[in-house]
Amino acid sequence: MPTVRTPSPGLTALRRYGPPVLIAGGMAFAFMQGWHQQVTLENMVAQHDRFHHFLAEHVPLSLLLYVAIYTLAVALSLPCGLILTAAGGLLFGWLVGALAAVMAATTGATIVFLIARTAVGDSLRRRCGPWLAKLSDGFQKDALSYMLFLRLVPAFPFWFVNLAPAVLGVPLKTFVTGTLLGIIPATFAFASAGAGLDSVILAAKNEHAACVALKGAPACKLQISASSFLTKELLLALALLGLVALIPVVLKKWRKSHAAAK
Repeated sequence: MPTVRTPSPGLTALRRYGPPVLIAGGMAFAFMQGWHQQVTLENMVAQHDRFHHFLAEHVPLSLLLYVAIYTLAVALSLPCGLILTAAGGLLFGWLVGALAAVMAATTGATIVFLIARTAVGDSLRRRCGPWLAKLSDGFQKDALSYMLFLRLVPAFPFWFVNLAPAVLGVPLKTFVTGTLLGIIPATFAFASAGAGLDSVILAAKNEHAACVALKGAPACKLQISASSFLTKELLLALALLGLVALIPVVLKKWRKSHAAAK
């Protein structure tokens, strides 16, 4: 009878805690280097102008690089998803840019979810006791509705919605489905806004050129406000979509209480 080798405690610890340590180290390095501060609309426009010939001639490669950068940014929990989504629309058009952003964001979020679930999910649930188990059970009963709500409503940080379901024991399939479907409305909205920034960009370039002619290049900076597409109406629409996602949960609770009352 063949003997089954059990992995050493050191190897088990490395498999369990190695990925989160690597992600945490990468995140700390990225923030120390200020990478997240470099992801701005102004820099995106500048890079687009600089490499527009390469982008036009190597669309598949450019798209792969965009997806890789977006996935890495989400995996490192860098706060630049909105700008990257708008940049996708600007670089590749609203449809291709949105689809690429949805794929990258879902992939990056799933990486964080799997690492968090493997490293801390089970142990944290055991240590926190019955209250977390009860919360986890309640969340899992309507996990997809809650996931859609958390993804649709922009009040919840993206990184938080990657971690919380891992602690609450949400199944991988439900997490991926909820993330994929939940980010589609905002992603397509921001990608479409990014694709329609041509007039805003042209006006900003004209202002910059006039400033350079008057004051000189060092005193002038190309400025494009993210408020050009992040409107109150859009945020309200996303919040309403989030409330719609909770309708099945509310109906289920109402039916249960109504049946108990009878």
